[in-house]
Amino acid sequence: MKIYRIYVEKRDGFDLEARKLLHEINELLGISAVRDVRIINRYYVSDISEEVLGKAKNGVFAEPQVDVILDELPDFDAAFAVEYVPGQFDQRADSCEQCIQFISGGERPKVKAAKVYLLYSDSPVGGILPADIAGIKKHLINPVESREA
Repeated sequence: MKIYRIYVEKRDGFDLEARKLLHEINELLGISAVRDVRIINRYYVSDISEEVLGKAKNGVFAEPQVDVILDELPDFDAAFAVEYVPGQFDQRADSCEQCIQFISGGERPKVKAAKVYLLYSDSPVGGILPADIAGIKKHLINPVESREA
């Protein structure tokens, strides 16, 4: 069984969630070493043909007007991913599965979603410290519903 990996990021101007998070990191958490944040939705998709996946990329996983599909993650200074814990309902993954099943008219694929947080620093001394990353993770991850992927 082949597992496909898809990365989707909001285009500049539509990346409001990333801009808000950068503000929270700088102002609320007081971490000035982080100068930029990118949030990328990562999908693992299985039980699907390449043909159906090609049809689903723009429309199910991404909206061409506001999203960019990436083949791989860009360079970063620090990164981590967050996913739902097993047993928690993942609306994003479930919606993708339903839409793909409708497109294919056949079997329902398996989709696993996560958010990848890419952090960037201009600081030549020390960069983003492990303690800073731990603080950001604590801010983002509610252990009742999510975990680091």
